Amino acid sequence: MAFSTTPDWFHISDDDDVVWESRPHPITMGAGLPVGVVLALLGLVLTGWTASGGAGFLTILGVLLLIGGIALAGARYLVWTNTRYVITTSELYKKHGVISRDVTQFRLDRVQNISLSQDITGRALGYGDLTVYTAGSGDPELVFERVPEPERASSLLSDQLEMTSTDESVV
Repeated sequence: MAFSTTPDWFHISDDDDVVWESRPHPITMGAGLPVGVVLALLGLVLTGWTASGGAGFLTILGVLLLIGGIALAGARYLVWTNTRYVITTSELYKKHGVISRDVTQFRLDRVQNISLSQDITGRALGYGDLTVYTAGSGDPELVFERVPEPERASSLLSDQLEMTSTDESVV
């Protein structure tokens, strides 16, 4: 999946191509999204049901539930939609943040090792964590959390790492 237009946080050179691009699995939004939707619907029904009698306590409660539910669901959605993972032919990118933005970027030639982990829920729902270790560090440098189709992402990254090491040995 490639970007139709290059986002402002993503800097790609002319000789670099996007190999894989994703955001976390929707499960990342957690219970906040459905709870927010239910609260908003409850607030809408309560407001509509009691509004004909004037702005009483139940009408005000309904409006507060509606606003709170929309805010909760909207916040969870914004966090999810503003987290992106990208593998190019020469680099890895992870972007997250709604108000402030944090972009982590590594060249593939620095990657020493990758690992894929899935718990039982992740296996059942089709997500997992892809962890990247770089040369000179025993700690993970980059984690793509709750990646959908993690085997595919891991395979594509492994293929790019293999091509990167082959390119370096030719030079």
